Amino acid sequence: MAALKLLLSPARRHYLTKHTTSHFHSPISLTSHRSLSSSSESDPPPPRPFEPIPIQPVSYPVKPKDTPSPPPPDSLRQPPPPTQLSGEAPEPQQRALTREDIRYVKDGPSITPVSYPMRVAPLPEDMVPGQKNDEMEMERRRIEAEDQLRARMVRAVEDEKMKVPFPLLIRPKQKEKPPVLDLMEAIRQVKANAKAKFDETIEAHIRLGIESKRTELAVRGTVILPHGAPKAVSVAVFAEGAEAEEARAAGADIVGGKELIEEIASGNNKLKVDKCFSTPGMAPHLGKIAQYLRKRRLMPDKKLGTLTNDISGQLKELRQGRLEFKMESKSILHAGVGKVSYKDESLRENIGAFMNAVLLAKPAGLKKTSKYAGYVLSVHICSTMGPGFPVSIQSLSKAADNYKKMHVV
Repeated sequence: MAALKLLLSPARRHYLTKHTTSHFHSPISLTSHRSLSSSSESDPPPPRPFEPIPIQPVSYPVKPKDTPSPPPPDSLRQPPPPTQLSGEAPEPQQRALTREDIRYVKDGPSITPVSYPMRVAPLPEDMVPGQKNDEMEMERRRIEAEDQLRARMVRAVEDEKMKVPFPLLIRPKQKEKPPVLDLMEAIRQVKANAKAKFDETIEAHIRLGIESKRTELAVRGTVILPHGAPKAVSVAVFAEGAEAEEARAAGADIVGGKELIEEIASGNNKLKVDKCFSTPGMAPHLGKIAQYLRKRRLMPDKKLGTLTNDISGQLKELRQGRLEFKMESKSILHAGVGKVSYKDESLRENIGAFMNAVLLAKPAGLKKTSKYAGYVLSVHICSTMGPGFPVSIQSLSKAADNYKKMHVV
């Protein structure tokens, strides 16, 4: 009944509003309606136009919350999910979040770092014989390609450097080695280049093929130059008695015994001489000044003929042109063999005598394949202020042989 009232109420309201509005706008229609209506008492009276119609509320029963739903039929039932093992993690009910999604989720799960196994290059020992290791071959090719690329880059940089203008384009000129000359030609060249105002000394420089550390193979000796030494030598003699008188008669500059040694030891005498001679009887007393003499290369030595009883004979040879030579630390011999004012033949004979003495002083430990092979490597001659000129070994050997024929009996 209530539902029927609700359905009729909108139609009735629509009808009343339509007719009431028409009554308001047309008062004639109202009078005509009244005149045409019957006066019978059986007809119901017309409804009031402005009478409100009450609306009754409709209530529905509340559905209980905990009411169990009836089970579905067997045809609509789904199979149960598979049982999970104890060690397995439960499957997620929704889509798993990616690492990008987790960055924007608040209080999301932490991102665990991912670790990868370390790659170790295989060693040749780990390879199975007869089986080719592809990884090692690829690594070898990669390294070769990197090396080639690096070499090309270095080559390109060097090419760019070569394209840079002045001053890198100008390369320093390398000194060309002068040609080896004959002995007589070298002497003439030395004289032509000696332009000093004084009489220059002509020097000979010999490079030996001996290790400087091997002291047992040290080369040293003496030679009397046929045309005299180029330098005047001052001499001091340690002797007493008759030997001292002989030394003074032979032309010694300083002669003394124990008194001279005491003066040198106390510092009163500087002993400014070029050579020192001594008799064997004075050798024990030289210990006080041995260090002083060794520093100045004045210590008397029996091998050099400066420690001898024949003082007068040694001094005579010294005045005639006696020359002493000794190998230095760089395996080089230096000697003055004459003056620029000497004749060419005189210089040739002096150089021949010096080379003959060098051959006589050759150590016994060297291989004796030939005269100069492995012993004398090169020889240069020069003046005091002039350039040096290389001399051929063949011409030096001829000069030494000529001196030996003429002066050695």
